[in-house]
Amino acid sequence: MRIRIATWNVNSVRRRLAGLKRLAKEVSPDIICLQETKVEDAKFPASEISELGYQNQVIYGQKSYHGVAICSRYNLSDSKRRDWSGKIEGRHVYCRLEPNIELHNFYIPAGGNIPDQDVNEKFLHKLNFLEEMSVWFAGRRNARAILVGDLNVAPSANDVWSHRRLLDVVSHTPIEVAALKNIMAKGNWVDAVRHFTPETKKLFSWWSYRAHDWSSSNRGRRLDHIWVTPSLIPALDAAWILRDTRGWLDPSDHVPVLLDLDV
Repeated sequence: MRIRIATWNVNSVRRRLAGLKRLAKEVSPDIICLQETKVEDAKFPASEISELGYQNQVIYGQKSYHGVAICSRYNLSDSKRRDWSGKIEGRHVYCRLEPNIELHNFYIPAGGNIPDQDVNEKFLHKLNFLEEMSVWFAGRRNARAILVGDLNVAPSANDVWSHRRLLDVVSHTPIEVAALKNIMAKGNWVDAVRHFTPETKKLFSWWSYRAHDWSSSNRGRRLDHIWVTPSLIPALDAAWILRDTRGWLDPSDHVPVLLDLDV
């Protein structure tokens, strides 16, 4: 059984429907995990996405903010939502794929602009969220699991356009990087993209809307990730970032990340 999974922060699912149609046509993922859908469940474009072949959906939305969804051509079972760090927000859904693989889709808080938990409540919320994730996954350690999403942390020096200049910028601060790596260690996760592309190579999945020419300036960050548990490493065929979608009409500031595996 071959599965292609895409994860994409669409920055409004209704605004990005044309992009989703193009992604489904040109790349043909079997499963699309969305973040920042920005719509409550009743207004999620379920029928439009079903018409693309993704009739099986797990959604957790919130009006105007956050929101995650798993849209699949395969059956999904045992679907759940989970809230984190004392806030009811649409940031995590998970379910089970056959044959017996748990799939998690996350949208971790961005954390605001000031990397100081004493003065920035959003940054404190992000750190609490990450810490709670590390504890939760330490208690699970699934034999076969995949974690995808906008994790809002660029963990290595080559996951940002300038390591030196972004050390005090939220998403690449040492405290966030340490927290994300702690989740990986406690949950026994492997970075699927870096499994195929070494850390010596620059990789980005997000470019700011503020950039006059995002492609030539290339001041990006790798905020979007796919992790797997070690037992799935032999099943990995490829993992890559679909950079060209940043240049599509009316794009998200994030681009999809893809995983192919043979289970």
